[in-house]
Amino acid sequence: MQNKLKIGFIGGGNMANALIGGLLESLTIPENIHVVDPNQISLTKMATAFGVNTALQIDAALEPMDVIILSVKPQQLHEVVAALAPYLSGQLLLSIAAGIRATDISRWLNGYDKIVRTMPNTPALIGKGITGLVAMAGVDQAQKQAAEDIMNAVGETVWLEDESLIDAVTAVSGSGPAYVFYFIEAMQEAALELGLSLEQGTQLAIATFNGAAQLAANSAEPVSVLRERVTSKGGTTYAAISSMEQSGIKSAIVEAIKAAAHRGKELGDEFGAQS
Repeated sequence: MQNKLKIGFIGGGNMANALIGGLLESLTIPENIHVVDPNQISLTKMATAFGVNTALQIDAALEPMDVIILSVKPQQLHEVVAALAPYLSGQLLLSIAAGIRATDISRWLNGYDKIVRTMPNTPALIGKGITGLVAMAGVDQAQKQAAEDIMNAVGETVWLEDESLIDAVTAVSGSGPAYVFYFIEAMQEAALELGLSLEQGTQLAIATFNGAAQLAANSAEPVSVLRERVTSKGGTTYAAISSMEQSGIKSAIVEAIKAAAHRGKELGDEFGAQS
């Protein structure tokens, strides 16, 4: 499928740009990519940067595509799907629209079930993302592989058996970068209060996250073991971890992620209520 996959994008935002950049390095050529977006300025930038084909509206140019990627805002998707319906004839629909269930997209399309729903995260913008994917029953093995190859262009992928688990993926990894940034903010604040400059605190915090994440990724041992090795009883790390435990920080994080998952389900209910 190298250099042969024909891919249409509906929506030319940041994630579409990131995906196209990754795809052109690994999976297809500019002539095989068609981008639809109502913003001519965005289209001109994409055509200049990548050499892809562009259009201001959905039309028959999408019919020969192998995959059509839905990369619009959730509140726009119902209208987009309605406009797309006349041009569907077996193409894979790959949705990266947050909160919209594949089952609802299928219902809007009178049962069309060649749909893969995904949940990427923002590190995909630098090729370091991770994406949860779930396929409907009508998706064949070649289409599943195409979906995986496309999302692998911007990071790692995890397949799910049940669409309800997308809410958990959203809570853990979709929203997850914000948790990391939040913790980095706290480390920066502590660094300032301890006399370091903002620049020093920022460098120390970010490098520590990068290094610890790589260490965890490259180790065969559980992260709990890695943590214990740094936490000598009576030492500085022990004091910090003990303080966090006394403050209930781990439990608060777990509850926060559960709250994100619950909100994801609510949003799915709200967005999917359209008929």
